[in-house]
Amino acid sequence: MRRELLAVAAGGAVGALARWSLTGLAPDDQLFPWATLAVNVAGCFALALLPALPAVRDRALLLVALGPGLLGGFTTLSAYAEEARALVADGHTGLAAAYVVGTLGACLLAVAAASSLVARRTSRRGTGRSR
Repeated sequence: MRRELLAVAAGGAVGALARWSLTGLAPDDQLFPWATLAVNVAGCFALALLPALPAVRDRALLLVALGPGLLGGFTTLSAYAEEARALVADGHTGLAAAYVVGTLGACLLAVAAASSLVARRTSRRGTGRSR
């Protein structure tokens, strides 16, 4: 259990630093929080792919370091919620609603796309058409 906690903590630190670095590249004068949207969609896509990766599949410690650790630290529900609240507070209720619904939809589509890739790869492997 201790090894798993350390793996999640280390992965979380790296993920949070990566998110902070990437969102810091976005211009401060943007009304719409594109950086947080991109981070969350990319993180959802990666999280859905993770269990299918051969290097991770049978390594429980690596899976928790990368899943709840790295990708958990990389994605951010709290910034998403705060940015939506700030849009409403600034009188941009429609934009806030678009952000909330759009982020959820984009994240679900990212998971579906990753799941589809995994399913296709798995079915190819099963039929001997592996690349």
